[in-house]
This record gives sequence, C-alpha cells and structure tokens, in this order.
Amino acid sequence: MPEPISDRIAALLDDLGGIEAETDPVLVRLKSRDFYWYSPVLKPQLDGKRGEVVVRPKDEAEVLAILAACVRHRIPVVPRGGGTGNYGQAVPLEGGVILDMTAMSRILSFADGIAEVEAGATLMQVDAWARQQGWELRLWPSTKRTATVGGFVGGGGAGIGGIAHGTLREPGNLAGVTIATMEESPRMIDLAWGKAAPVNHCFGTTGVITRVRLPLAPAMAWRDLAISFPDFAAAAAFGLALGMADGIPKKMCAVIDWPLPSFFKGLAELLPEGRPIVLAMVGPCGMGAVADLVATHGGEIEAEQDFATAEAANELTPFYEYTWNHTTLHVLKRDKGITYLQCLFPPGRTLEAVARLRDRFAGEMWMHTEVARFGGQVTMSALPVIRWTTRERLWEIIAACEADGVAVANPHVYTLEEGARWKLVGADRLAFKREVDPYGLLNPGKMTSFSPVGGKDAA
Repeated sequence: MPEPISDRIAALLDDLGGIEAETDPVLVRLKSRDFYWYSPVLKPQLDGKRGEVVVRPKDEAEVLAILAACVRHRIPVVPRGGGTGNYGQAVPLEGGVILDMTAMSRILSFADGIAEVEAGATLMQVDAWARQQGWELRLWPSTKRTATVGGFVGGGGAGIGGIAHGTLREPGNLAGVTIATMEESPRMIDLAWGKAAPVNHCFGTTGVITRVRLPLAPAMAWRDLAISFPDFAAAAAFGLALGMADGIPKKMCAVIDWPLPSFFKGLAELLPEGRPIVLAMVGPCGMGAVADLVATHGGEIEAEQDFATAEAANELTPFYEYTWNHTTLHVLKRDKGITYLQCLFPPGRTLEAVARLRDRFAGEMWMHTEVARFGGQVTMSALPVIRWTTRERLWEIIAACEADGVAVANPHVYTLEEGARWKLVGADRLAFKREVDPYGLLNPGKMTSFSPVGGKDAA
C-alpha cells in the first residue's frame, strides 16, 4: 500500500525547492473549487473536495520539475486556470496538487494571424493585446475577463464568436498546443492543428497545457444590440435568420425568453416588460441590414452600445456578459431554486424543436438559445433555465430532449464520459491518455474509462 498522501505531500514540498507552493487551507479550498455549484446535483457531491497544496509554476521548466516530483511520490495533479468551469473540471477528487497556471501569462509570438500565448493568460488579456495589432479572438466564453486560454481549451471550447466560427473543435480554430506529460521523465510535446484534439475539452486529463496557438480574426468595431420582440417565436426566427445572413458580420446572437431578461441588472431597466429579447454583436457595416431584418420580424431595437467602450467601462456591461452561462448566473443571484441544461438543436428543424421543447415544459423551463455554427451548419445551442425540483425530474427532462433529437451535454455530471453527448471518451483521447499519463495522476476520476498502469493502487 502507498504511504498516506499527507506524508507524500511533505516529501513533495521538500523536492520542490524554490518553486512557489502554498498550503494555507483557505487558499487551497478556494483553488479547489469552480462553478460546479450551479448544479444542485453536483454541489453535494463535490463540496468538501480539495487538494493539499497549490503549486504555481512560472515557466515550463518548473512545470516539468513539479510533474516529475509528483510522479515520484504518486501524487495526483489537477491543472487549473481561472476556475470558471461549471461542472467540477478543476475540482480534485483525490486530493493532491492544484497546479495553478496563472503565473504563466506571456504573449510569446505572433505571425500569419496566429498568436502563441502561455496557458495562464486570460482571454481578456490576449484579446486586448490582439486588438492593438488590428486583430481579435475568434472565440471567447462569457467569462472572458477571468478565464484563461489553457482553461478554455482544456475545459470549454464554445462561446461568443461561435455564430461565425463554430467551436474550437472546428478545423482551423486551434492551431496547436504544447503540453507537459506526466511520466517519470516528463516531456514537452508540441501538438499542431488536428493533433491537438485529444487535449481539447479533456479537463487536463491528457497533459498539462503550457502554450496555446490561436488563429485570430481581423478586429471589428462591434456594436452591442438589445432587440425586443412581441413573442418568443418571432425572436427565435429573427435569431436564426441573422445567423444565416452571410452578408452581415456578427459575433453573437442570443435569444432569451421573458422573464429571464428581467434579471439582467443594468439592462432590464431599458427593456419593455414581458417581451423576449435577442442580444447581438454586429459589425457597423451590417447595422442597416440588421435594422431591416428586425423590422421584418416585428422587433424593436431597445438598446445599443459600443462593445469596446462597454467592456472597458466599470459602469457598463458588455452584452455578452448576459449570454451563454452568464444568463444562468444572473438568475441564480436572485433565485437559488433554478439550474440549467446544455442542449444542441438539430439543424433543419431548429425552430420547430425549440418551440416544442419550450411548450412541453412551460412554467418549468425558460428558453435561452445561442445561435452558432456546428459542422458548418447554423443552428441553436441552448442553455435553458430550469426550475429545480429533483434529480429524477431533471433526468426526465434530459430524456425527453434526447427522445426528440435534441442532444444534451449533461452539466450535472463531472466525468468526461457522462457529460459528452456521445457518452464515451473518443479512442484517440483514451490512447493519448495512456501515452502521456500512464499512472492516471492527471485529474483522476474525470476519465473513468482509463485504467492506470498497475491498476488503481498505482496512484
């Protein structure tokens, strides 16, 4: 039997030398959490799970030294960025080291429209730098201010920009990553383009991301728009039409049913009571065409602001911070009795499927969809707000969605297998895991189909 992990942690700290490490229980508890508490299913499962020490490397050499020491002492490692994930990606199930990557935040290079940055840089930092060069991020989450690039690649991959570019998994959106392996003699491995796929959205189980190469887009002076509609059907039809209007430059289109907009502090005061809304980001050259499209669908532009000004001003809120899972957060601040789902509607019958789901669960589900591209097709990805009653009822709703052809990525589970729409880990990811983490020390418990060398006791 291996010695107790507390004894191994003491030995590890002796091995780390001058590498920054912190065992203060308050800090360790803070760094052992993410936003899993959005889920009333996950909260009781993950409350109290924490590491023993937070280690903060400043460069790749220190990452390799930390991982080598952790392998020697068979100590689990959970890589962490900004901790903005929603289903326990950064929560250590078996204790050990929280590897805080935020000290590694440099912009390393830029050529041919591709920026290479360290994994701990925030998406806000990278976008601000890119805009100085006349470029911008193609994609970012609604948590752009605090989410890190490595965290977005390892734990996310969809968000603002998806209406034009799809997700990070679309060919061309992720130019490559550099990772450190979890072996006796850890290696740095560079994975270019499609070879980086086994690292994307794998919760740090398939290597510690140290660098990311992101293709950028030419910068645009985006306009934030809040548009109201007489009913949800009109709002949804407008949203899908905007998504399919190839001549209009756009970054975002969120369709949000009433009463959810009433929870948006700073925006609700500008909106008419009882009307569903669309929040959009549109290029200035497309404003005239958007106005025509709004009128065609019976809408009214209620508020408009310059995106860059709003993002930089303390007293303003960029409209993307009301979308994606920020919608859920705004409601949770005032109503703790709700939760959410992550749904993907089938292209070709998107509006029909949205309407049917909304009608079936009226009074229990409030619809919120994001217009996005998946596999080259425009459709809607939904994060509906749901009145929480029981786990059994939530699973009934999920089953009803899937029976109607609406794919669900379940945010109320913390394993890769259960959360994926296909309910398994791809063979490429599983094989890569065996290569780079043979002892299963990277974020153990998140990839349940993996068996470490020597069995479970090896860790």
